[in-house]
Amino acid sequence: MAKKKKSTTTTPRKKISFSLSKQQKILLGSFLFLLGLALLFSFISYFFTWQADQSEIGNLAERELQTKNWLNKFGANVAHFFIFNGFGISAFIFAFLVTLTGVYYFFDYAKKQLTKFWFWGLLLMLWISVFFGFFGEKTTIFSGIIGYETNDLIQDYLGLVGAMLIMIFVLIVYLVVRLKLTPEMAIGAFKSSKKQIASEFVADKQEITVSKTISEEENVEDEKDVPQPYIEEKVTPPPPEKIILKSDIEGDVEMEVEQAAEEEEIENISDRLVKDFGEFDPRLELSKYKFPSIELLRDHTAGSGITINQEELEENKNRIVETLNNYKIGIANIKATVGPTVTLYEIVPDAGVRISKIKNLEDDIALSLSALGIRIIAPIPGRGTIGIEVPNKNPKVVSMRSVIASAKFQNAEMELPIAFGKTISNETFVVDLAKMPHMLMAGATGQGKSVGLNAVLTSLLYKKHPAEVKFVLVDPKKVELTLFNKIERHYLAKLPDTEEAIITDVTKVINTLNSLCIEMDARYDLLKDAMVRNIKEYNTKFKNRKLNPNEGHRYLPYIILVIDEFADLIMTAGKEVETPIARLAQLARAIGIHLIIATQRPSVNVITGIIKANFPARIAFRVTSKIDSRTILDNSGADQLIGRGDMLYTQGNELTRIQCAFVDTPEVADITEFIGSQKAFPDAYLLPEYVGEEGGTNLDINIDERDAMFREAAEVLVIAQQGSASLLQRKLKLGYNRAGRIIDQLEAAGIVGPFEGSKARQVLVPTIDALNQFLNNETNTN
Repeated sequence: MAKKKKSTTTTPRKKISFSLSKQQKILLGSFLFLLGLALLFSFISYFFTWQADQSEIGNLAERELQTKNWLNKFGANVAHFFIFNGFGISAFIFAFLVTLTGVYYFFDYAKKQLTKFWFWGLLLMLWISVFFGFFGEKTTIFSGIIGYETNDLIQDYLGLVGAMLIMIFVLIVYLVVRLKLTPEMAIGAFKSSKKQIASEFVADKQEITVSKTISEEENVEDEKDVPQPYIEEKVTPPPPEKIILKSDIEGDVEMEVEQAAEEEEIENISDRLVKDFGEFDPRLELSKYKFPSIELLRDHTAGSGITINQEELEENKNRIVETLNNYKIGIANIKATVGPTVTLYEIVPDAGVRISKIKNLEDDIALSLSALGIRIIAPIPGRGTIGIEVPNKNPKVVSMRSVIASAKFQNAEMELPIAFGKTISNETFVVDLAKMPHMLMAGATGQGKSVGLNAVLTSLLYKKHPAEVKFVLVDPKKVELTLFNKIERHYLAKLPDTEEAIITDVTKVINTLNSLCIEMDARYDLLKDAMVRNIKEYNTKFKNRKLNPNEGHRYLPYIILVIDEFADLIMTAGKEVETPIARLAQLARAIGIHLIIATQRPSVNVITGIIKANFPARIAFRVTSKIDSRTILDNSGADQLIGRGDMLYTQGNELTRIQCAFVDTPEVADITEFIGSQKAFPDAYLLPEYVGEEGGTNLDINIDERDAMFREAAEVLVIAQQGSASLLQRKLKLGYNRAGRIIDQLEAAGIVGPFEGSKARQVLVPTIDALNQFLNNETNTN
């Protein structure tokens, strides 16, 4: 018999954990509580026995030596250290803090408030010690050595008056910051005490007056020779809760009036949780995360801004005026606005000139200026002028660094701020993706479309924490978005059981889009339960601890779906891609799922009417024809752009010409490397599992591995004579994934037929009796 080989598998070492268990917290709390009491007793005793024990301090080695302190040698030495050599009478605060710490650990209270107690307690202990240093020429047990020497040090540099001013300032800091005392509160307390004194004075005065009145009545009775005893009655204001009224009718009937007390208001549990623990912070798990530095981006302008070439401006102006004069179009005024790549000439034509006449001269003006990409805006919305955009002979590069560093982007109070670049007036152009809510991007090859996507992603990486936004990246070309693999566990979202977060396979794209639809439906259920309308209100309510995680509520990060080459997906998958995208575009905006779709071929069979209707934000880089321009923008102009990041942006109204910010591949690599090197989440953000009907699974032939509801599901399908997962979901109240697995098991057992596209599966067992006989034979065989 062969000997068994010894297993070489070694058990992994357990990670060292510095968190305390429940038992350890109880033991530590008990020790600190009793230690605090011991310090308290030794400090109290020291004030009565310190002179008698002074000669015995430090003689801990002599066992037979005894002291007068309640805790003997330990108490005498510890109290001498903290009081005489330390902080004097204020050392009692230290004993109290140790005792309080023991209580917090014993009952496992939140430690946030305990930290405040220690900070302010130690500050107050030092202040009291230094304060008593003013009242002695040498060290006393009231100030201690630390208090006396600190006071003496301050007076050596600031004098007596300066030391007193410093002490007053520290006292004010304690009263204002710790006790929340304000001048209005002090004035109010003074006024209330003043009113109280005045009311007591009035009450005393009334008492004297009433006594005097009674005395006069007695004198009248004396005149009638009727002896009456002298009665002195005090009149005091009745309490607010009970008022006693006497009636003037005979019998002197008393009526007692009781005033009902106001019901005590109970603090809301969510408000108490926020008060005790603060608002929920989604950034807490990665609290030490550092945003990328601006130094990771390069300045491609070499430090030089826009330079105005006066000769070029004058030459272009003269040629524009000359060309228009040739067609008998007079100009009343002309103005030039110089941008990084394009200069806008605004002209005011003479009265009576038709705008369409100038618009038709676009090609003639381009010919006279010998320039590519002349674009006429007739008229400019809101200005009452006609604009002629002329490319500069020496265009300047707009660096992503200058855009990110701008105040407009840094101070943007937006949910998802995106900095595209700079306008013709050299202003940074920043928009909010959350308000778009989806964006369509198109442009011919090499015109800056991929750089535009990188600018969008870079903007969000510089502004949003990994817990606040997640990206779903689809890259059919497999090379454009691969750099973002490094930030998979920080910012990316993916399907369960997938190796790479960046999706390149068409089948996985379809599953991911359907998974996002499942996520969308789940999020809408959460919003319905929370009784809110959008993701912003939901997350605010969750941060305020008004939603219970035990009921399925969770913080919802924004999810941004980025598709780099949409035309390839449409050609490959068609309706299977278009349908879920159209559904997401119509519904997903309220629950924080936003789409960015880019394509180099903006034809009508790629960008269909359903997609265009739900993508109001459009970006067009240079395209090859006017038809493509109208397809993407519903307007002409994109065919007149000059390329290299020159783009037009619209959100359903006017067109804005922008020079897209340039971010190079090495810059993106540096940013993702910086983020990827930091502590991350255990895995990428996992989307809900989705298994397509046509996908199927490995057929289960083992009876032991069948689902517990296998027989019940088989009966449902045999009765209905229709085999589908949706039927099992409705009848048995199952989830989609479980119903799909049972269908596969039924197929393996021979009860239902194979998948047949959009048709329901064929049920191969005709009746319930035949099913029972089939299953019994199967059991006996096995």
